[in-house]
Amino acid sequence: MEVSEGPVLATVVPLLNEGEHVGSLLESLLDQTMAPEAHTVVLVDGGSTDNTLEAIETVLAQRSTRLPSVHLVHNPERTVAHARNLALSMLPRTVEFVVELLGHATIERTHLEDRMVAWQLAEQQAGAPLAGVGCKVEGLVGEQALVAGWIDAALASPLGQSDGQFSRFTAPGPTKVPAFVTHRRSALEEVGGWDTDLLTSQDSDLSMRLLKAGYALHRVPSPTVRMARRTTLRKWWKMGHRYGFWRTKVLLRHPSRFRWVEWLPWTGAVATALAYLMAAPLWWMGTAAYGCVLVAEGMRHVRSGPSYIVGVPLCLLMLHASFSLGLLDGFLRRGRPASDR
Repeated sequence: MEVSEGPVLATVVPLLNEGEHVGSLLESLLDQTMAPEAHTVVLVDGGSTDNTLEAIETVLAQRSTRLPSVHLVHNPERTVAHARNLALSMLPRTVEFVVELLGHATIERTHLEDRMVAWQLAEQQAGAPLAGVGCKVEGLVGEQALVAGWIDAALASPLGQSDGQFSRFTAPGPTKVPAFVTHRRSALEEVGGWDTDLLTSQDSDLSMRLLKAGYALHRVPSPTVRMARRTTLRKWWKMGHRYGFWRTKVLLRHPSRFRWVEWLPWTGAVATALAYLMAAPLWWMGTAAYGCVLVAEGMRHVRSGPSYIVGVPLCLLMLHASFSLGLLDGFLRRGRPASDR
């Protein structure tokens, strides 16, 4: 891609205590096959208290010639939505495309060029002005922590997937909920960017507003973004609850985002309770069937290790329970910034 006046693509990375992963992400952004003059990197730190800033400085100190411009910006409001809006406001006017990434993601060297190819193909297929093209999200390749492996397997299960960030789609096409999107900058500016009242699910809300404004959104299975999973069950529970909580906030704004499958656990729980109260024969059959399905999912991943027989069902049960409780909690509380990523 030839650039005469400035970068046409900007990668925006909100950060908060990402010292473990941000160095490798930054190195991959500096090593992209896209011409350095064609893209820029904006790192927006929300007040990290670990070694995030030191990791960034170490990488930059080791590099010298023909690098894309890298900007490190302080985000006093801390949240992802604030970070992205702040970056959007400071980008040079030559930037036409804005790429979403997070500090615990990894990408291939051809990632940005592949995104531009995917954009061109999606634009040919879109029946309306194209506002964004999302990627497929997968777990890290290679050895990872035990709980992270369980979580990755749970998300790969039909019982753990969604139509958003954790979807395992295989074909390109239109979508309502793309993940790690390449956005057209002018479309972002037209709808006012990300809503800072949403501390999670701000991407889903943005997508719904873009669709309502008449834009098209697509997603492609390649290139992919690989994302580090949670490494403890406590963090996994908190993530599930937070996603459910903010999903309700989005549903209250955009009822068309409703997905009946997300409410299946509550449907099953209520039906089982009613059957028990009415002394119906075999009232426990639904719960037993659910348990059998969970066990079967654990057995399906036994080749990954004996612990997966228990770990995968446990992670799936925790995901369903925490997300479902979060859905109801979203009706009761306003919400506050999360203590984890």
